[in-house]
Amino acid sequence: MKKLNQSLKMKTKTIFILLAVVLVGCMPQAKYSPESFKEPDKFRIAETNLAEEERIFEGDSLVHTIDSTQLAWRNFFKDEQLISLINEGLKHNFDIRMAMKRMEMYQLQFKQSKLELLPSVNAVIANPNYQFRSQDFHSSANDKWYGDETPPEDMFLYRAQHLSGLVFNWEIDIWGKIRSQKEESLFEYLATVEAKNAIQTQLVADIASGYYNLLSLYAQLDVAQSNYELSQRTLRMVKLQFESGNTTALAKQQTKSLMLATKSLIPRLKQKISRQENLLQLLTGKTVGEIVLSSSNFEDNYKDIATNYTIPLEMVSYRPDVRRAEHNLWAANANVGVTQTMQYPRLAIDLGIGVNAVLPTNWFNIPGALFGSIIGNLTQPIFNKKRLKTKFETAKLNREIKEIEFQKTVYQSINEISNLLTLMNALDEQIAIAEEQVENSELTISQSNLLFNSGYATYLEVINAQKVALDSEIQLSELKEERLQLRVMLYKALGGGW
Repeated sequence: MKKLNQSLKMKTKTIFILLAVVLVGCMPQAKYSPESFKEPDKFRIAETNLAEEERIFEGDSLVHTIDSTQLAWRNFFKDEQLISLINEGLKHNFDIRMAMKRMEMYQLQFKQSKLELLPSVNAVIANPNYQFRSQDFHSSANDKWYGDETPPEDMFLYRAQHLSGLVFNWEIDIWGKIRSQKEESLFEYLATVEAKNAIQTQLVADIASGYYNLLSLYAQLDVAQSNYELSQRTLRMVKLQFESGNTTALAKQQTKSLMLATKSLIPRLKQKISRQENLLQLLTGKTVGEIVLSSSNFEDNYKDIATNYTIPLEMVSYRPDVRRAEHNLWAANANVGVTQTMQYPRLAIDLGIGVNAVLPTNWFNIPGALFGSIIGNLTQPIFNKKRLKTKFETAKLNREIKEIEFQKTVYQSINEISNLLTLMNALDEQIAIAEEQVENSELTISQSNLLFNSGYATYLEVINAQKVALDSEIQLSELKEERLQLRVMLYKALGGGW
């Protein structure tokens, strides 16, 4: 007897040791921390030769610090007509509407994942169970089923049950598989939110870019029309000189050629304006009608921008692509937990309660008709263990890929913002030079006309002065538009805001 007790104790100890080994081997994955990577201390910006006093516009400060609150597009853009167009785009744009539907789809999946920790409940309503037998089965019909009738010799009713109740099934999340699935669904949903934000930021940037292009085209149209009027006056002046014999027919013809070349710009620019308005209609998802603008709108928007920016490095974290890459990384990490726990034993409990009677009319014979059952299941994968392990290893490799993608996205974002800041500083220098060229060309036109009327300048000098002035003004308009476009690109590069 003593030996038997010792043997039982040894077996009990062995079982506990084996159970402990299994539990340790089935412990969920340790807390994951992505590999740290070194970020620069600040954005790299190339120096320019532009003096500080030349980089200050009236009413503007030299250095403008951007924070996350100012990235909201309503704060970043001030033009009321542009704000109205963006509002229309956010309401009606097709890409935004599709992104919203995808986000709602993943939101439903996340809500569903939160219910996985609860037991599933199924109602069994009037579930009949009939058993039929024959004489060769060494049985006979039960008289209570047929009463005074003669039962058949074959396929007579032997037993009947009518069941109605509730069946509960609950998987005990001992290894954290369901929690990992919930976490994966959460980060997948958050990734779709950032995808929607990225589409919204892109849409706002596209509308603003198109609007600024439209402003520039209107400014160029004003330049072309004013230069056309100037070339008409010059042509009239040359004609008077020709009629008085002070110049040649060639001078008249060349002056007219310059006037016609300037005139041809007007319909070309009007065509570009119409095309840009159509593009804005497509972006906003509806007909916006004719947009009435002038060169004053262009100058107002240009003067509204700051000439230099101070941007904290942490602003990169507001970019939707950076956030989405991070959410994808954490979703991949959660999937590692899911695939790891799929290799472990699964513990589930089935519980059934209800009524069970020979006839449905006997269901209400309480407590005689009551029934209950509880079944525990502990299952361990055996033959598909290798397949599950392969899934686990694949999930870990996928997590490493997502980590590299996240790091790459961060570095690309920092590089993009640094390049934009460098371009903006360089473009400010080009604009300052172009403004000086325009001022000088306007003075040249005035002087050439006076000298031509006094006989001290040729018609070629007048024509050349007008051509240089036209080119200078168009170039300045294009540079200012490029500066506005860089500001839109900066808005997008910093992640935008909503």
